[in-house]
Parts: sequence; structure tokens; C-alpha cells
Amino acid sequence: MTTVSPATIAVTGATGQLGRLAIAALQARGAAPIALARDPSKVTGVAARAFDYTAPDAAALAGVEVLVLISSNDFNDRAGQHRNVIAAAKAAGVKRLIYTSILKGDASPMLLTRDHVATEAALATSGLAVTVLRNGWYTENYLSALPVVLEHGAVLGASGEGRVSSASRADYAEAIAVTALDAAHAGKIYELAGDTSYTLADLAAEIAAQSGKPVRFVNLPQAEYTKALEGFGLPAGFAADLGDAETRAGEGALFDDSHTLSRLIGRATTPMADAVRAALA
Repeated sequence: MTTVSPATIAVTGATGQLGRLAIAALQARGAAPIALARDPSKVTGVAARAFDYTAPDAAALAGVEVLVLISSNDFNDRAGQHRNVIAAAKAAGVKRLIYTSILKGDASPMLLTRDHVATEAALATSGLAVTVLRNGWYTENYLSALPVVLEHGAVLGASGEGRVSSASRADYAEAIAVTALDAAHAGKIYELAGDTSYTLADLAAEIAAQSGKPVRFVNLPQAEYTKALEGFGLPAGFAADLGDAETRAGEGALFDDSHTLSRLIGRATTPMADAVRAALA
């Protein structure tokens, strides 16, 4: 295995949900990553530097050989923010960049892929060595709404009988650590997803079985599902993107049976039932 010095790995978005787990996964493998965050005072346990996607300072990347670019969760010109980070990485002399993209990349019909496709294109012409992790759906995307699901006895969606091959954030974080620590992953694109797939009806049944409460899947037309998301407080544009993603999931956009993720991390991905159990706990 070809490795780099753990001290030269930096992770953007280090205070976010995936960023924190990526830092922990790297530490578990003996690395001492640098945490890059808008507010480094929120980082504990590792060295931290101030870093903002909208105006990234190349000086914050001094000495960094491998930069993990976790995609921005700010949907206001995400692709532009990512290009800013890529430019800063080049200016700082970063040798390799790892980017968390989306399952199937430019072959995906989902509107959510637009920023990722644009970022992958920018990386392809950047001159940097690149590793692209095309992450599938996070199981937590569904379970974050668990209290509402239990209150109303319903999992809302628009995917019909479409199957989702989701994995936990911790699974994807391990993939970040594995690829960051081995230079042999340079130039690779990985399609990452959970080992097993399920429908939202399966998810509702699992929640019902474990909680002891009646929960059913309510399949809505895309427009109605989007309106429901807006009713939960999501911005209209983001709700529209998620409504589209749900409909596309019904067409197979979030299904993958390659088992690439489990091979990469050396273990089975977290089963949906285990994720439900942890969320209920």
C-alpha cells in the first residue's frame, strides 16, 4: 500500500455530519488530519484551520498533500464554491484531492447531480490528482425525520416501489479515510452505495416493527411531496430538488448493487434495520 503522511491530510466541512465522521475515521487509522472549518473554534481533538468555501484561503492549505473536499451543503452556487476550493488547492500545491460526489454522476437523471457534475468537470481539468467518491443516499436522510414519522404514522415519499441502496454516513466516512490514506486511489472514480436495497414501504415496515407503532408508506405525486417538504420548512428550490430525487429513485437512480463501498472499507455496509435501531435508541 502506498501511503502519505497522515499529518498532510485535511478535511473540509469538518464540523458537518460527514466531516466529523471522516475526521474520526482517519484518527481511528492512526492519522492526525487537519480540520478545515468556517469556525475552527468548534473543532476539538485535532488541529483546525479557518476555511470558507465561498472565499477559501490557500494559506490554510499550507503543507497539505491530500485535501478531502466534502461537498458544500449550501445550495447557493455550490459548484462555484467547489471551484473556489479547487483553485485554492492548486495555489497551495495540494497533490491530491478527494471529492464526495453523487451516485452515478453524470449518468444520474436527478437535478441534485448538477453541481456535482460541474465539480467533477472542474476537477478533470484542474491538473490535480483526483479521487471521486460518488456517494449514494445516506440512510440518515430518511431517519432524520423519525420523530415526525412516528407522530404521524407515515413515511412520506414519491418513489413508489423504487429501491434505494443507502448506507450510513459512517460507512461513507470510512471510504474517505481509506482513500485518503492510500495514494493508489488517485485517478479513481468509485460508485458507492449500501450492500442491500429497500423500498420506502420496507423502511416503514421496519420502523413499525421496531417501534411497535403503526407506520405506513404514503406514496405521493411529486408535486404533493414537494409541497409537503416546503411545509416542513425546506426552501422551495431545495424541496423541488428532493422531490425530483424521490421520483427518480422510483426509476432506479438510487439503486446500486456493485458492493464497491463494502469492498473498499473491508466490511459490510450498515443494514437499514441497524440504522433504524440506532435512530430509535
